[in-house]
Amino acid sequence: MRIVLLGAPGSGKGTQSKLIMERYKVPQISTGDLLRAAVSAGTPLGQQAKAAMDAGELVTDDVVLGMIRERLAMPDTQRGYILDGFPRNLNQAGSLDEMLGDLGQPLDAAVLIHVDFESLMQRLTGRLTCASCGAVFNSYTHPPRQEGICDLCGGELKHRSDDNEETIGSRLKVYQAQTEPLVEYYGDKSLLHTVKGEGEIEDIFKEVSKVLESVGGPKA
Repeated sequence: MRIVLLGAPGSGKGTQSKLIMERYKVPQISTGDLLRAAVSAGTPLGQQAKAAMDAGELVTDDVVLGMIRERLAMPDTQRGYILDGFPRNLNQAGSLDEMLGDLGQPLDAAVLIHVDFESLMQRLTGRLTCASCGAVFNSYTHPPRQEGICDLCGGELKHRSDDNEETIGSRLKVYQAQTEPLVEYYGDKSLLHTVKGEGEIEDIFKEVSKVLESVGGPKA
């Protein structure tokens, strides 16, 4: 089960990724995590990435792909994996396909967690996080019983400074411009499966599971 997980900020992609990992015993491969680990370990690719970041430059696709290739050689990817955060654009998607073809490990599916724009704005601008236990609430869709107080531990709920309409609108525009073309790309390859990302988390996951098992994923 080799999948790319797609979804806009606030779509619930991270939550679904964790559920997939738990049920199907496959690792999530996050390029952000790979970069941090490689830089911390001082690997050759990590040194290249650090040099780019120290110079205020983007880490090149070749370096990121090299890290993904190294990660896919580890034993825990034999049952499959979830790629999260890569590819972000069409050039990266093409390079990824080429690399996976060389490895004889082509993707089985691209799963899109789709949520409409208005719902995404509500989710992100209304997000409240407990400073003590990390629980997440939403002033629109999942408000706490008492304003500003966590239902679970009584801690203070805080609204992130970057969870405002202007910042979130910019993030969603970047997603639309760079990442949404991947929907058409994977659709043309008959790899795209779309799951509606609204409703109860468990119900969304049931639909995700149906997709994964339909493309040959291991049974739960």
